[in-house]
Amino acid sequence: MNFVDKEAGSVGPASAATAAQKVVNLALQGGGTHGAFGWGVLDRLLEDERLNFEGITASSAGAVNALMVASGLASGGYQGARKALRHFWERLSADASRGIFRPSLLDKVNPTHGLEHSPGYLFIEALTYFASPYQLNPFNINPLKELISELVDFDQVRRQQAVKLFLCATNVRTAKVKVFKGAELTVNHVLASTCLPLMMHAVELDGEHYWDGGYAGNPAIFPLVYECESRDILLVHTTPAERPDLPRTSPAIMNRMQEISFNTALIREMRSVAFLNRRIEQGKAEGKRMLVHVIEAEDLTRNFTASSRLNGDWDFLMELFNQGRERTDKWLKENFDRIGVESTVDLEEKYF
Repeated sequence: MNFVDKEAGSVGPASAATAAQKVVNLALQGGGTHGAFGWGVLDRLLEDERLNFEGITASSAGAVNALMVASGLASGGYQGARKALRHFWERLSADASRGIFRPSLLDKVNPTHGLEHSPGYLFIEALTYFASPYQLNPFNINPLKELISELVDFDQVRRQQAVKLFLCATNVRTAKVKVFKGAELTVNHVLASTCLPLMMHAVELDGEHYWDGGYAGNPAIFPLVYECESRDILLVHTTPAERPDLPRTSPAIMNRMQEISFNTALIREMRSVAFLNRRIEQGKAEGKRMLVHVIEAEDLTRNFTASSRLNGDWDFLMELFNQGRERTDKWLKENFDRIGVESTVDLEEKYF
């Protein structure tokens, strides 16, 4: 396990970090532009000099956030990571303001932050019922690929030892989760983790095709259990697992189907962690008892419509960012002393 100097980005043994800092692993969910909440969480965590990070597992927009953290750490330490994250989201918003999914004036004042009054969004949404991305975008143009390629030095990311990266994608053929590690990452691995099947071509890597990692692991937890020494896992949960009302419109039903799909794998893994913890406590199994923590956004994001995940308006992103920072600040004040000691979420209650 390695640690990073907050300013310089230097790497050293874990013992040097644990003497003054607590080490945690991060699990980052996505959700399109809802990932700006995760940006806020990361910004606040990176600001706290009492914390250090060993591994990050992530899917979809969470994978992009994780990539920016690793890229920033490699070039400028923790302040570099914060700058890299902000730079990405600023550029994404600027590009979105000129793109087909830009919100209308009505969308900007709508508390659900959807794109229901965006002509571009309504046009593309209607077409997706009749045509696939292979027909609508035969040349596979992906602005996200150009943006990430411009902002990230992948040679540097592959060489960095500041944090272990695990980016998740879904194998279209087998339905199994695929975890890409930091030492092999290219821009296409990141695109595989963020690939929305109705809007993008499946990403081909080594003869296999991949869709968004959220379908099979949102994100996968097992890499943190088996490949990291730290017992603490901090999950940034952005995809609503629960909704009080039955969806009755086609968009609401499709959105809920995706939310259920994106939470099923996570719930299954958390149940396995809880079961293993219980067996270890009972002396019936050997291993390390995992300590799980959660920073929630689902009570916030469940108030947004599905199309809000494509809304790159800067005011909306900043609302999510500020919520992420505020909730993380509150979580740290209430739970920092429990890191390394006990879980701050009841896995049995939450996931069973």
